Amino acid sequence: MRVVIAEDSVLLREGLTRLLTDRGHDVVAGVGDADALIKTIADLAAQDAVPDVVVADVRMPPTHTDEGVRAAVQLRRDYPGIGVLVLSQYVEEQYATELLAGSSRGVGYLLKDRVAEVREFVEAVVRVAQGGTALDPEVVAQLLGRSRKQDVLAGLTPREREVLGLMAEGRTNSAVAKQLVVSDGAVEKHVSNIFLKLGLSPSVGDHRRVLAVLTYLNS
Repeated sequence: MRVVIAEDSVLLREGLTRLLTDRGHDVVAGVGDADALIKTIADLAAQDAVPDVVVADVRMPPTHTDEGVRAAVQLRRDYPGIGVLVLSQYVEEQYATELLAGSSRGVGYLLKDRVAEVREFVEAVVRVAQGGTALDPEVVAQLLGRSRKQDVLAGLTPREREVLGLMAEGRTNSAVAKQLVVSDGAVEKHVSNIFLKLGLSPSVGDHRRVLAVLTYLNS
């Protein structure tokens, strides 16, 4: 896959580049601020060479507040075919919610500590590049923790909430079954119950997996 990295720490940017290139991926650009990221993607688009995925820090110069996530939201709007994975030092619910508020395809939010788990991190980047979702377990836990205060969760069992949390991390039914040490059929039943209780009809298709989480965030 073709990757653009936006990270103001030169050390981390070079580390991410090495990590991905060592596994056969092509890091086509590395930049240190949000403006450079937007310009780089525009230049690549003009050459009909947009990347598959952008990996960006939430906080970047000049103010080190929300420049990175703002750029990520803009890229998702302007180039819907590009996956966007943002990295953050801490779980910031506002940024995670804003990033997830649009299309559910090709989006990820991971804590920087997760980079040390190399295999899982690379798998997350690939999943987002392919149009999937990758949410850090800590992000999911906080978002769902806030959501538990809302009536919409009243009908979900503890196991269904656990399954939903794993779904939101981008795991398949088989991966959820493996994590919980249950059968694929059991997970499928839980997932169907979750969709039913949240009022997500089959007409919304595969996106029900992410909409199940967004229902909480937007309620």
